[in-house]
Amino acid sequence: MNKPNNLEKVFSVFQKHYKLIPLEVFEKDPYKSLVSTIMSSRTNDDTTLKAAGRLFAKAPDFETLAKLSQEEIEKLIYPVGFYKNKAKHLCYLSSLILQKYNGRIPEDPKELMLLPGVGLKTANLVLSRTFNKPTIAVDTHVHRISNLLGWVKTKNPTETEKELMLIIPQEYRRDLNRLFVSIGRQYTTQKRLVSFLQENGLIQ
Repeated sequence: MNKPNNLEKVFSVFQKHYKLIPLEVFEKDPYKSLVSTIMSSRTNDDTTLKAAGRLFAKAPDFETLAKLSQEEIEKLIYPVGFYKNKAKHLCYLSSLILQKYNGRIPEDPKELMLLPGVGLKTANLVLSRTFNKPTIAVDTHVHRISNLLGWVKTKNPTETEKELMLIIPQEYRRDLNRLFVSIGRQYTTQKRLVSFLQENGLIQ
C-alpha cells in the first residue's frame, strides 16, 4: 500500500499545534516509561503523573519496586483506574524482569507483551518512546483521527494498528502517536476535531 498523500502536511500541521503529553517526561527512563504506561491505562494523564511521582519517589527502579508489597504499591498509585490489578501486575513485573531479564526491559515486542499488564498499545508506546523502535501505538485518539483523515476505515484500534503499519513509512511511525494524542487531547469533541482538520485543509 502507498503512504497517504497528505502525510507530510498532517505531520507538519500537527507538529505546529503540538503540546507536550505529560507522560513523555518519563520516556528516557525505560523503567519509568514502562511502569507509568502500565499505570496510565484507563486513567487520565494528570492522575497517572501524580501517582507515578509518588511511586517513583519510593521506588526509583525495579530493585526497590520488587521490595514493596502489593498493598504498599496500591496505596502509592491510588486512585489510578484498576489500581489493585495494576499493583499486582507491578509486583510480579519487577520480580520477573530482575530474575528473567537481569533487570533490563526486553526490546522484543513479543517478549515485552508476555510481561504482566503489558498489551499491544503499552508495548508499542515503550518501544517507540524509549527504545526508538518504528512502532505505532494506537489508542482512541490515533484510531479516531486516522479514520477522520481517511487513512483507514477500521472499527477498533487493533485493526487501525495493522492498517497503519502497512501505509506509514518507518521514519514517521515513532512520532505518530505523540502528535495524534496531543491533537486529540486538545480537540476533545468530534465537532472540534473535525473543524480543526477542515480549517487546516486536512479534510473537506
